[in-house]
Amino acid sequence: MRLGVLDVGSNTVHLLVVDAHPGARPLPAYSHKAELRLAELLDEGGAISEGGVERLVATIREALQVAEDKGVESVLPFATSAIREATNGEDVLRRVAQETDAALQVLSGEDEARLTFLAARRWLGWSAGRLLVLDIGGGSLEIAYGLDEDPDVAVSLPLGAGRLTAGDLPGDPPDAEDVRTLRRRVRAEIAKVVSEFTRYGTPDRVVGTSKTFKQLARIAGAARSAEGLYVQRELTHKKLEEWVPQLAGMPAEERVTLPGVSEGRSRQLLAGALVAEAAMDLFGVETLEVCPWALREGVILRRLDHLP
Repeated sequence: MRLGVLDVGSNTVHLLVVDAHPGARPLPAYSHKAELRLAELLDEGGAISEGGVERLVATIREALQVAEDKGVESVLPFATSAIREATNGEDVLRRVAQETDAALQVLSGEDEARLTFLAARRWLGWSAGRLLVLDIGGGSLEIAYGLDEDPDVAVSLPLGAGRLTAGDLPGDPPDAEDVRTLRRRVRAEIAKVVSEFTRYGTPDRVVGTSKTFKQLARIAGAARSAEGLYVQRELTHKKLEEWVPQLAGMPAEERVTLPGVSEGRSRQLLAGALVAEAAMDLFGVETLEVCPWALREGVILRRLDHLP
């Protein structure tokens, strides 16, 4: 069957169309994206602004039309931290449902971590052994660890690249003291949960998912996306340490000139790098592998698992 997964994230609204059936790898057929950066459209009270809601409704309506045009039989719509944590999140969900007929399922942070872990496990297979998965989104950082398809431990922290950029790094380039302050805060937040994972032992493989890790790996020398999904891409802690101070000194327009960095994500790249560096350091990770599958694929795989 042809499925569509509509991901209303903190950075983008992304419709991924796949041809899939139980027991087979979902085959991507079409991708439609719109960058809204909802995490940056919150007012002082933590609500999504009226303009942001109008843009969201219009974007979802457009994505659903694309799904219909592409022959999608069923759309799986879900939302993550931006709507989950907005003070007017329930009102936004009702308005989206009324104006688009899309009933967005709001995933908890733990759900995000578990579904992303499932996707990474399926991609890497059982031979990956004990797996540690790191995912940096626009609104949150997800961490999961386990030996099976369902992780032994999964947590979500409010350390997304978009959220931190909007709230902690207003300058372009950011003020050096703001960068130091954010670095300390990120490390303190991650350090609080490290013991929940280390008691399970050292992972056999560590993977990073999401656009942030893909871009960081690319600027650190990993293969281009044009070279295909099956080329192994890695990011080392050493390379990341070298890049963080360079990114801190660059304005967004200069970061765009780096390989693999998109204009829409260039401002967020430093915050994402600070989170990635902290996570790798505190978990003792020298090298991680970039996994092309993440939350959207996890949602699809879980749906296929429950088909009759």
